[in-house]
Amino acid sequence: MRIALVALLGYLLLPIDLVPDFVPVIGYLDDAIVVALVFRFVTRRAGAAALDRHWPGTPEGLRAVRVAVGLSGS
Repeated sequence: MRIALVALLGYLLLPIDLVPDFVPVIGYLDDAIVVALVFRFVTRRAGAAALDRHWPGTPEGLRAVRVAVGLSGS
């Protein structure tokens, strides 16, 4: 999981993107999609218990994150 997060950080820091940022809307959208996919992968891989244990925010925020990553039924 840490490898995925380090790779995400590297991807975001590199000046090379899947779609160049000068392309309107889509240029920044590819970064958002990659972040969302890695976030979903890492949270699902860690599991609901780890997410519950380490969540620093509100219970409402935790519910929103669990729904977003597909852990709402766990």
